[in-house]
Amino acid sequence: MTTNARFLAFDLGAESGRAVVGHFDGQRLRLEEVHRFSNGPVRLLDSLHWDVLGIWREIKHGLKLAVKRYGDSLVGIGLDTWGVDFGLLAADDTLLGNPYHYRDSRTDGMMEEAFRLVPRAEIFQRTGIQFMQLDSLYQLLSMARAKSPVLAAARAFLNMPDLFNFWLTGRKANELTIATTSQCYDPRAGDWARDILDRLGIQSHIFGEIVPSGTVLGMLRPSVCEEIGCKPIPVIAPATHDTGSAVAAVPVTDEDYIYLSSGTWSLMGVEVNEPVITHQSLAYDFTNEGGVNNTFRLLKNIMGLWLMQECRREWARAGEDYSYDDLTRMAAEAPAFGSLVVPGDASFLPLGDMPARIQTFCHETGQAVPETKGQIVCCILESLAMEYRWVAKCLDELVGRWLPTVHIIGGGSRNRLLNQFTADATGRTVGAGPVAATASGNVLVQALASGHLSSLTEGRAVVRRSFDVETFEPKDPAAWDEASRRYLEPKQG
Repeated sequence: MTTNARFLAFDLGAESGRAVVGHFDGQRLRLEEVHRFSNGPVRLLDSLHWDVLGIWREIKHGLKLAVKRYGDSLVGIGLDTWGVDFGLLAADDTLLGNPYHYRDSRTDGMMEEAFRLVPRAEIFQRTGIQFMQLDSLYQLLSMARAKSPVLAAARAFLNMPDLFNFWLTGRKANELTIATTSQCYDPRAGDWARDILDRLGIQSHIFGEIVPSGTVLGMLRPSVCEEIGCKPIPVIAPATHDTGSAVAAVPVTDEDYIYLSSGTWSLMGVEVNEPVITHQSLAYDFTNEGGVNNTFRLLKNIMGLWLMQECRREWARAGEDYSYDDLTRMAAEAPAFGSLVVPGDASFLPLGDMPARIQTFCHETGQAVPETKGQIVCCILESLAMEYRWVAKCLDELVGRWLPTVHIIGGGSRNRLLNQFTADATGRTVGAGPVAATASGNVLVQALASGHLSSLTEGRAVVRRSFDVETFEPKDPAAWDEASRRYLEPKQG
């Protein structure tokens, strides 16, 4: 282990992005945010896109601020983003169009269309990935069915972090953890599922080199160095899928735990050495995404705090601007188990009036309709905890043993009410923290790649020493046992 190194981590999420300098002294990690910016969908005509050039401008601005402060002492640059979305490049490496946002409606009906061409079970057997209409596979299928000239002209497929890394270095490469989110990758073959793609009418030649997390992609392009005013700096692919980076920073000492990366999405699962592609994992609709050090993340994607975020936005548009702490306090004062929703219901995926959708779901499932803001937020948080309970039981079954701890990381770990609900609902000890798990994991993988750490185990020990973790023990499990039966009725129906 070497000491006193600085790494620049770009952590780009579906709501915001930030540039963070990780200061590593050999024992502890300190994170310093040097730039933050908002991020989100841009509606153009009837479609949702990402402002990809705006994001690129913010990346360069964050790099400039970090270089101005720390100059040549920066050892590496790593970038992670959300999953599934992508850019397509032409033969001359020109970006073809604005990348679409995963909540765009063009994927409506595309899963059913895919299953008409390739059976659902076969797609899962080849990819091991949970079925979600936002996956890259169905975005590409929608383009193929529409005979998109953009797809016809494409010569390279790059997920969002791969695209930005190409602009930073000039190297076109698909990092493993983000590639697996696409549902276009065959984890057992270690290559793209090319025959599946061809049968769906998606030309497989656009899918290129796959590299593991920790790959040194190259040095900053000369043109970027000139614009920023810096010397060449190595660009390292961390786990470029943000959840992969977050899981790398879970501060655990053993294997008997469940991680829960909590934010807009809740990603709940375990680390395994081989993908778990079985009839049972298909029935539970679990996913096998790539992880650090040749591991896989057996997990369930859950529509997490998105429901609460959209409610807050809707109320703010009406002139009632509450903080998340305000809304959580209202939820704590509401009666328990007034009503429950299934967070993954398709009606909750698009942008729009989330409070009204929650009320409609409750009405249509014969429950009391939540009226106050506290009742609605309580419904969301209790429903998420119920979903975590069900997923935890499925994980026990899939790995064949009881997993006594749930470790919550990410921004959602600050919600102490949801943390307690999770402990109560699952009957397991909950550890919460660190909040900045994704940036921490990004830095850890850079430190591994550059020789500043010798193992991920060593890196997780650094996280334990560097950040506080709060513990929550289960209370009153009988009340949650009773409510869970009511939760599963609409879920199973």
